[in-house]
Amino acid sequence: MRTARGRRAGGLPRGVSGGVLLALLAGPAVAPAAAVPAAPDARDATESGTHALEIVLDSSGSMARATGSGGTRMESARDAVGTLVDSLPDGYPTGLRVYGADRAASCTDTRLVEPVGALDRAGIKKAVSAVRPKGETPIGPALRKAADDLPDPPRNTLGRRTIVLVSDGEDTCGDPEPCEVAEELSRDGLDLRIDTIGFQVRGEARKQLECIAEAGHGEYYDAPEAEDLARELERAGRQSAAGYRFEGRRVAGARSSADAPALRAPGQYLDTIGPGETRWYSTELGAGSTARAVDLAATGVPRPGARVGSTDGLELTMRSPDGSRCGNDRSWFAQDEGGVPLTAAVSRIPDGDGARSCDRPGRFTFELTRATADGSDRARWPVELRLGTERALPGGVAPARAETGYGPGGEDAALPTGAPRDIEGGTGFNDAKKLRAGVWRDTLVPAQTRWYRVPVGWNQQLRYDVEFANEPARPRSGGVPSSSVWTELYAPGRLPVPGGAEFTTRRPYRGEPVKVSHGTVPVSWRNRTEPAGSVRPVRRDGDYYVAVTLGAGADRIAAHAAVRVVLRVDVKGRRKRGPEHDAPYAGAGGAADGRSGGRSAGSGTSGSVQRAAGGVHPAVAAAGGAAAVLLAAGGAGYALRRRARVRSATATRGGTW
Repeated sequence: MRTARGRRAGGLPRGVSGGVLLALLAGPAVAPAAAVPAAPDARDATESGTHALEIVLDSSGSMARATGSGGTRMESARDAVGTLVDSLPDGYPTGLRVYGADRAASCTDTRLVEPVGALDRAGIKKAVSAVRPKGETPIGPALRKAADDLPDPPRNTLGRRTIVLVSDGEDTCGDPEPCEVAEELSRDGLDLRIDTIGFQVRGEARKQLECIAEAGHGEYYDAPEAEDLARELERAGRQSAAGYRFEGRRVAGARSSADAPALRAPGQYLDTIGPGETRWYSTELGAGSTARAVDLAATGVPRPGARVGSTDGLELTMRSPDGSRCGNDRSWFAQDEGGVPLTAAVSRIPDGDGARSCDRPGRFTFELTRATADGSDRARWPVELRLGTERALPGGVAPARAETGYGPGGEDAALPTGAPRDIEGGTGFNDAKKLRAGVWRDTLVPAQTRWYRVPVGWNQQLRYDVEFANEPARPRSGGVPSSSVWTELYAPGRLPVPGGAEFTTRRPYRGEPVKVSHGTVPVSWRNRTEPAGSVRPVRRDGDYYVAVTLGAGADRIAAHAAVRVVLRVDVKGRRKRGPEHDAPYAGAGGAADGRSGGRSAGSGTSGSVQRAAGGVHPAVAAAGGAAAVLLAAGGAGYALRRRARVRSATATRGGTW
């Protein structure tokens, strides 16, 4: 799940907040600050580098065997590859390599049948249709060749390249040893991961594929049946394509505060951090009542589903020139299902008289530490650092009062209803999908986080629900497995906004409809002076970021590759033109981004989700117009009209979406 949090500012407790998630049914934006060099020799590149995928497909003689459910293993593999490429984004760099397809007895028999390049769905399908199972299983040589096929990330950038190995048995050659090759290729796990899929394997074959995935900082997927192969291959491919898109300039954090490299504000930077490691950075800040507020946010990105402990995470501390602690934030997983992005953030907000040590000018340092439990994944994490500034109010300006209550944006708020519109969330802060008030529908695979941004103006507040669909369960024996769903909310500057006691932001998920909720108090400049952690970050107008996560454990639950979610988003209140107490409202109706001033905007009549009472299932909700949502198992449904790349998510799942 996303994180639990612990915060301090100036040495004072800031509270702790968690997130929860369950699911049911169907102001002017502030642009990100431009990246600024950390050192004279910094490169101009600000892109994340190369994201790419290569499928390595077993074409050995055993793939000619029958599956037991009709057809051969090779025929099932062809269908699964077709499902995968249909699910990938247009143009996503993808290639295909096979082994054991050309010679009956060879331990070097591997061939690149489709080079890594802009996705050519028809070309890959045609290439795999011509493959005939024939020879041995030289997994080690195939992995080495696959790593060479993938493009290297440009220097000083961060990318994530993925190899997905599909095999129905263990290596039959032994030299080189596949696990050793995987470890050699992935090294620190930073820019290459190796996922494996075992198709109707058991015993030593499964152990070897699990070993390859662990050594390659990847994931092992078990596919006992043909339909399982298609699902797991799609999941692995979509995780590759959904990798966090980094932006910023490379900087190398130091091992001590004395050597900490200087960051300029505003600026965005990229670094990496290993298990148990501490990295130091610094910046020069001014003084006086006109000094700007400064925020530093650090986002660590483990590979999706990486093995983590519940207390693993990031801790970020800001110190003044004399060593006084000016801010502290800790963000940890609070679950052991698997890795997801984590963000910790600290702020320096000058006092009016500048008497505190944290208000004085000089060199401030930032200490970033990664906590890692024994047994957790040892791969290095990419880290994105964003150092942002906020102008002080002009002299003589009296800001509006602080807003500490949720009012109409509380847990019982009326939210938009109506038919949802299909969207695809972003991979992180940099490409978060912009949303207005309304009802939106997306899909997530296990261990995936989708990102959205919503413009919120002065005097306005964001309120949203995330509803996860009823999901047909995979056949299983024994007890019902459980996963989690959750949401996180970030203010401008990437400051985490805790849910406090008002909202349930994280919940268990067992394939049944479930909902999580979040929101903010109204945006006010004076919120920065409030002690409540859920109020203090809501001090600026601009883009507020919504992150939605499906836990990695959902792979043991969901029969389909992806689970559908519905977001009900509203921005309440009339937008003001500035933070002043007497600032005029924007536009004739005080609307922002085309919203009507005081009512919920959506594609249907405003309404509210009804909470469970008197034995009513919590998935039952009120709906406006013709947008009634049926959640009972077996209810009538309609297929989502989406592109082929999300077709696996379009089947009716025990209800109407």
